[in-house]
Amino acid sequence: MPKITIYQKPTCSTCREAIKLLNASRQDYTAVNYYEKPFTKAHLKELLKKAGLNATDILRTKEDIYKTLGLAGKKLAEEELLDLMIKHPDLIQRPIVEKGEKVVLARPAETIKRLL
Repeated sequence: MPKITIYQKPTCSTCREAIKLLNASRQDYTAVNYYEKPFTKAHLKELLKKAGLNATDILRTKEDIYKTLGLAGKKLAEEELLDLMIKHPDLIQRPIVEKGEKVVLARPAETIKRLL
C-alpha cells in the first residue's frame, strides 16, 4: 500500500483537520511542513501533474503576499507562477496530500477521504 504524505502548515486549521482525519483512519502517513522543508519546483510540478491541477488551481489569492506582489489581474505563465510559489510558500493552497500516483488538494479537509 502506498504511503501517504501530507504537505502542510501546522498552524493552518484545514491542515489540522486533515491530520485528524488521517489519524482517525489509522493509516501511516508522513507530515511535511513545507515551510521548513520547501518544495522544489520539480516536486511541486510533479504533485500538480498527479492531481490534474495547474498552478492557478492552488494559488492562495487572499494572502497578503498575493496583494503585495500585485498578482490580481495579472496573467502569469505557469512557470512564473511556480517560481513565485517556491519563493513565497504562502501562495500555495494547503494541504496537499499524496498517496502513490494520486494527489488531492484537501480543501475541504474531507477531500482527503478520496485517498483513504
